Amino acid sequence: MPKLITEFIGTFFLVLIIGLAVLSASALAPLAIGLRLTVLVYMGGHVSGAHYNPAITLAIFARGRLPAKDVVPYIVAQISAAIVGAFVVQVLLGQTFAPAPGAAVSVTAALLSELLFTFLLCLVILQVATAKATEGNQYYGLAIGFTVAAADFASG
Repeated sequence: MPKLITEFIGTFFLVLIIGLAVLSASALAPLAIGLRLTVLVYMGGHVSGAHYNPAITLAIFARGRLPAKDVVPYIVAQISAAIVGAFVVQVLLGQTFAPAPGAAVSVTAALLSELLFTFLLCLVILQVATAKATEGNQYYGLAIGFTVAAADFASG
């Protein structure tokens, strides 16, 4: 149960901060998002693995570092937390954010960008947080957070 609670809390704050940062329209929103993820990974990495995203859960399962019995509960916790996080953004700001491409971005470009940067994030996580050669490192949170920040700066 502590694993699922950690996944819920981490995903909740992931979505909350993404929503608040994006709706602030700050040029530094990607940095806020990446730094937030860095902190949340350090907060929950030792408890649940700090997936906070179904794509990451599936990648870690495929690597053999998550039992099959944990996959669905992790994803349910993440989706539930994302819904609650988006709701809190709505309550706090009176508006919510939509995961949609900007007016100048085609759906194809947005989907390709999402696919590429999700692949990159999964690759980084698998290499710094689940590989035997990097066990016990202390940089995994920074690598993961800065991967997200770089992707956000590059693709919005």
